[in-house]
Amino acid sequence: MSADIHAQRILILDFGSQYTQLIARRVRELGVYCEIYSWRTGAQAIRAFAPQGIILSGGPESVTEKRTPRIPDVVFSLGVPVLGICYGMQAMAAQLGGHVEASNRREFGYVQVRAQPGSGLLDGISDHIAEDGAALLDV
Repeated sequence: MSADIHAQRILILDFGSQYTQLIARRVRELGVYCEIYSWRTGAQAIRAFAPQGIILSGGPESVTEKRTPRIPDVVFSLGVPVLGICYGMQAMAAQLGGHVEASNRREFGYVQVRAQPGSGLLDGISDHIAEDGAALLDV
């Protein structure tokens, strides 16, 4: 008896990143079904997909510019984990009341972040371990 590949479903909302297909491939390599939808997708289609998690891709925009793409509000009402990457994280922070400031220079490449204890999304995941035992991730 084979496992249902649709049992776990991840929705990737595409904001124009050149890496969206790579993100989808990595998710699928983990044995998780995923589909890529445009950020313009309506609430009904997002609900119908019934994702267990949502990934917001990056894109060429910055939320500090005028008239940038918005994350559909339904994303934050589904009660599922949401992972923002680059622009997706900026948009999520801005839409949920955070403050995003423009930088004097573009930021590319990875940065090391400390995972907060008790994060269900990041439990058991680390690229490095800090001296105090905290998980460090290269993102």
